[in-house]
Amino acid sequence: MNMAITLLTNTFLASLLVMIAFWLPQTNSYTEKVSPYECGFDPLGSARLPFSMKFFLVAITFLLFDLEIALLLPLPWASQTNNLQNMLPMSLMLISLLALSLAYEWLQEGLEWSE
Repeated sequence: MNMAITLLTNTFLASLLVMIAFWLPQTNSYTEKVSPYECGFDPLGSARLPFSMKFFLVAITFLLFDLEIALLLPLPWASQTNNLQNMLPMSLMLISLLALSLAYEWLQEGLEWSE
């Protein structure tokens, strides 16, 4: 019986969210929204416009930190293990590596947007 109630509740909530997402958005359009490119570049201009390498550097930095955070996700479950002598030093090393790399990026001004 509990499984049926859970399935009905989940189905009802999912259907409710889909209906809200379908009926709620605003339908007014403007030139930027109907443009084929939403990245801020003029689609009718030259395709050879130079842009800053900061876009790539910030994206790579985000990916690196995102991967390190994804590696930290299992730590709450791993902390319940019987073998804490191996798990704690490895997790502390991973967290300190994340903190040191953030400090390095900060000191090298890799996170500054102005040129």
